[in-house]
Amino acid sequence: MKKLFVLGLCIAILSSCATIFNGSKARVVLADDRVTQPVDLTIDGAKYPNILLPARVKVKRGFKDTKVVAEAQGYDPSTINIHKKFNGTTLWNLLFGGIPGFAVDAATGAMTKPESKYYTLNMQRTPLRNYVEDPTIVVHEASKTVSRDNPGETALERTVIRWYFDSDPRGARIYWRVVSSIPSVVKNTNETYLMTTPFEETRSFNILGLTYENSRDVQIEIKVSKRGYEDQVKRFNVRQAIDQQEISAFFEMVEKPEVE
Repeated sequence: MKKLFVLGLCIAILSSCATIFNGSKARVVLADDRVTQPVDLTIDGAKYPNILLPARVKVKRGFKDTKVVAEAQGYDPSTINIHKKFNGTTLWNLLFGGIPGFAVDAATGAMTKPESKYYTLNMQRTPLRNYVEDPTIVVHEASKTVSRDNPGETALERTVIRWYFDSDPRGARIYWRVVSSIPSVVKNTNETYLMTTPFEETRSFNILGLTYENSRDVQIEIKVSKRGYEDQVKRFNVRQAIDQQEISAFFEMVEKPEVE
């Protein structure tokens, strides 16, 4: 009786060989060398926010393609379909488990696997809107300059921009400053403290000398700092921020090495 039990157990194990060895999901790598900021991934309808590329993710085995959608600020959404192919491990199951084992693999999807282990997302930058069509920065206001003489009179100062920054771990101090490639028109500024992460608020651009036309030559630099971690800095083009009405980023803090 004991031998029959052991034999039955072995048959049961072998009858799902590919399922045991491979599982119902497979790992693939998603990458795009041009994207350095976190992206939001949607894989078969499940959402995974703030993912840094390259990323190793799990996709379902089975006969259906896996749909992956990647989104990030400043980029058009990118969609790829991960096709599946026959999983050679299933042949071992057919050899040792026979028809029952093969049926288990078919039912669980273990008899398939992704065609590749590496996929490029090919995310494309979103074209900047033409201010002729922009409902906020209309043609006759595109060259108006932010100045002390007429505060609040330009469309730039009336445009509401969402600022959002977060970090892991949270509690990092946030600083911002203006970095200009036309300092004779728009001056560089010193760092100004905002608050700690997470930070979200709406702010307008009241940078002296700024116009919509020259805003492509001006950047907003954001620095996050936390004791025990390396400072991190990111820059955002003001023209792009105006068109998208948002500046946002996620900072993955890196611990400083211990000094021996």
